[in-house]
Amino acid sequence: MDCLTVTPPDHAPTLFSPFDITDSIRVPNRFFKSAMSEVMAKQGINLPTQDHIKVYERWSMGGTAVLVTGNVMIDRTALGEPGNVVLEQGTDLAPFKEWTEAVRAANPDGQFWMQINHPGKQSPKFLTPQPVAPSAVALGQGLDAAFARPRALEPGEILEIIERFAQTAKLAQTAGFDGVQIHGAHGYLVNQFLSPHHNRREDAWGGSPAKRRAFVLEILRAIRREVGAQFPVSIKMNSADFQKGGFEGADAQELIRALSDEGIDLIEISGGNYESPAMTGARQSTKAREAYFLDFAAQARALTDVPIVVTGGFRSVAGMEEALASGATDFVGIARALTVDPELPQNAARDPNYYCEVGRATTGIRKLDKMFMLAITYYETQIRRMANGKDPDPNISPWWAVVQSAWALGAAAFRKRR
Repeated sequence: MDCLTVTPPDHAPTLFSPFDITDSIRVPNRFFKSAMSEVMAKQGINLPTQDHIKVYERWSMGGTAVLVTGNVMIDRTALGEPGNVVLEQGTDLAPFKEWTEAVRAANPDGQFWMQINHPGKQSPKFLTPQPVAPSAVALGQGLDAAFARPRALEPGEILEIIERFAQTAKLAQTAGFDGVQIHGAHGYLVNQFLSPHHNRREDAWGGSPAKRRAFVLEILRAIRREVGAQFPVSIKMNSADFQKGGFEGADAQELIRALSDEGIDLIEISGGNYESPAMTGARQSTKAREAYFLDFAAQARALTDVPIVVTGGFRSVAGMEEALASGATDFVGIARALTVDPELPQNAARDPNYYCEVGRATTGIRKLDKMFMLAITYYETQIRRMANGKDPDPNISPWWAVVQSAWALGAAAFRKRR
């Protein structure tokens, strides 16, 4: 899991060219820090801490143009995991303002966006004994042991959740964030509404692709009413769920058209969910190149002029440049590599041969890896190192990551967090 030098093809400086996200927002490069759950908020408090500030200050000083927070939940009664940050009506905004001020001071030319989310049924039993979802469909692939069968949302409850998304976006704007991102990927509530497998409703919120899209489109409209036309509103969406009967293909393409027509400011493309975790690298690209979802992005580019981010798999300057040169994406979305090398943009600027291999952490015990979602928690351990003022350690033992994860989450870790 080292960052090193290889010999790439001819280098072009596209990564370090500025880009206009909107008419009024220009960023200095094409690096986009994709959301990673930090799980550093104190349980029961769920506010940003000094740990959050230290980590994001370092990423900001490292030169990444757009930083997106880990998922901030819109409802403290619906958490995706212990340690989530929550922003809802009545929340103390002072810690959020301190967070945004620190990040802006570290890199005045960068953007700091908040990802806002509702987990739906992807909330563990020990946190949510009775979760909600579009339909009462349990998670499969053995996850029913850790996640309760959800209750189908009532129409009035759906409207309340839409309003919560809008309220959280407005509070983020008030706290000084530069934009928000709707989490519409990875099996969370918005993605559940989009999926024919998870959404089996026959009312205004399901039964056809257009009705399944209605939930996220109403969220976008509600947010726009609250924040105005100049505040960036983006979305993270799946190219596909990689699940039989899930969201994919024409439905994904039509969603891109619909979001573009509604004035979305940026679309980040990823894929997978807890049942089929393509976002962790479990499913590779169909081509011998780094980016997992670049093929779909090329299709999306033909459908919209909205800025596109592809996240997943980028490791080298050569691979990033290739993706940008293809025209399929405007930014390279990076997550795990930034936990190993928070100064990645600066290091890449100094060395066109830059390469960072994050590897795939394993204890050698598959059940233990799955229990602790090691493909994610290994990198959360690196985040906690930065929060403690230490450098990341790309050679840290996966066993130590399990111990650190258990310590950070307490007894909850042994109740199957995911």
